[in-house]
Amino acid sequence: MIQLKNINKYYQSGSLKTFVLRNITLDIKQGEFVSIMGPSGSGKSTLLHILGMLDEASDGEYTFTDKNVMKLSEKQRTELHKEHIGFVFQSYHLIDELTVYENIETPLLYQSVKKDERKSMVADILDKFNIVAKKDLFPHQLSGGQQQLVGIARAVIAQPKIIFADEPTGNLNSQQGEEIMQLFTKLNSEGTTIVQVTHSERNAEYGSRTITMLDGWVK
Repeated sequence: MIQLKNINKYYQSGSLKTFVLRNITLDIKQGEFVSIMGPSGSGKSTLLHILGMLDEASDGEYTFTDKNVMKLSEKQRTELHKEHIGFVFQSYHLIDELTVYENIETPLLYQSVKKDERKSMVADILDKFNIVAKKDLFPHQLSGGQQQLVGIARAVIAQPKIIFADEPTGNLNSQQGEEIMQLFTKLNSEGTTIVQVTHSERNAEYGSRTITMLDGWVK
């Protein structure tokens, strides 16, 4: 499903290159549940953002569902992302001007899902995440944990082929975190590929494989 070959990410100032990722070569098969671990600054989140097409590699090859991502236009990458990818951000990335309901509904609007179907899907996910009472609130009226739940609900509602999750339980209490990991396990058992960045060894164990990073390298 995903192939990375010799992926580098660096920032250039004059002749000086500051590397964030170095020579990453990686395959992720459809249906895998992969955990990416490593200390802060190891490049985990940068790698996840490149995989999720929210950032571009400096050089190397990235193939996603047989498409050469490096040769796609920004518009084509955006379409590919909308069609196949759900992304859970560490810092939520909810739209401040939209209610909880509207934030969760957004991916379905991008995919032109009909109104009645959208209504039913959002109602189901609000119920599943125990946030029905919050549906008319705005992000600033929610706690960090509640915002994270909304962000995860938004990522999974359109039933993407792959979910990229950056510290998905970082702002949740232990019970909420356990429930989210069990939800990911269920989605994975139904065929959704999941790639998570985590500091938690417990969360990493939910995956079928762990990739360890250090100083921009895969160990």
